[in-house]
Amino acid sequence: MALLQSPAVCSSSSFFFRSIPKKGFQSKLKVQKRRIHNPTKSYPGCKASWQELAGVLIFSAIPFTAVKAIANSPLGEALQRRMEEKKKAALENSSKFKALAEKARKESLWYGEERPRWLGPIPYEYPAHLTGELPGDYGFDVAGLSKDPESFQKYFNFEILHARWAMLAALGALIPELLDLLGAFHFIEPVWWRVGYSKLKGDTLDYLGIPGLHLAGSQGVLVIAICQVLLMVGPEYARYCGIEALEPLGIYLPGDINYPGGALFDPLNLSKDPVAFEELKVKEIKNGRLAMVAWLGFYTQAVLTGKGPVQNLLEHISDPVHNNLFSHFKSM
Repeated sequence: MALLQSPAVCSSSSFFFRSIPKKGFQSKLKVQKRRIHNPTKSYPGCKASWQELAGVLIFSAIPFTAVKAIANSPLGEALQRRMEEKKKAALENSSKFKALAEKARKESLWYGEERPRWLGPIPYEYPAHLTGELPGDYGFDVAGLSKDPESFQKYFNFEILHARWAMLAALGALIPELLDLLGAFHFIEPVWWRVGYSKLKGDTLDYLGIPGLHLAGSQGVLVIAICQVLLMVGPEYARYCGIEALEPLGIYLPGDINYPGGALFDPLNLSKDPVAFEELKVKEIKNGRLAMVAWLGFYTQAVLTGKGPVQNLLEHISDPVHNNLFSHFKSM
């Protein structure tokens, strides 16, 4: 608990020490020692009391503990029995769907030897180990990372995971800034990179621009990081263990680790048509790769301009000659 209450951990250490005059350092340190012994007060850079910190940590651990409790309860046992009764028919339907999906993949333009390649009509000796079996395979592997079949599958799992996170993150970076510029919501910090900077300074942020809706908004970066770890343990453990990890809750998923399907992961039933589903896989990975490249642009824009991507786009549209990447490099 002492680590959580330390101002050097809860906020930026450089910011903390810059804010203390040299002559007043010892008196400031004495005040900090007195505050540590008073658990009802808050601390600079970490504006919540230890009760609030404990509440946030407990709240973050609720999903993981709830899943474990349900799985070991009579309700969980009843759900498992019900699932086992229906699992045989579900396995048969899943096998039929996989056969149709395999047929659709062979007939699709985006798979197999006749699929589009990354260099188009330019002659090139593409790797023989890339056969177009997976979505988004354009024959690009200049580093030879996918020569081993097991490594190939592992890298694809990682790529599609990061692609989905990048698409969600891009949406989370663009929407607040766009809503703030349109005047629909007023955010204290609408620009994505300034949010983290504000937390390093110990600022309190409101979610969705609603005053008083803090949750972890008054906590330091360390506490928020711990909460994220706790919230991600369950999903990441389930992903690592595979789609069977949810069967103790009576949930059967008909797909594989990357495309589990079922009502939980496909509520809109987009995978009902095998032909359309195979094309959607290609569209997803293509958009995910674009989102990952977009984040590289977000980082570069933040370093060069100190502004958000929406503001940069508007300035570029208004004056593309003077507001572009090359003009910023020239001004450095």
